Amino acid sequence: MPVSQELLDILACPKCKQPVTQNAAGTGLVCQACRLEYPIVDDIPVMLIDEARPLA
Repeated sequence: MPVSQELLDILACPKCKQPVTQNAAGTGLVCQACRLEYPIVDDIPVMLIDEARPLA
């Protein structure tokens, strides 16, 4: 299930406070400034820096 636009509007990267966008597969939220992807687990974004994956 995709993250709602209302939630995307208020979510920000916890590291740099920039907006995040959902990836094409719908499995994570991407911060382009930090080049990090935060996973979505059971339809809940996990916005923890330690859980983020670096983008290739």
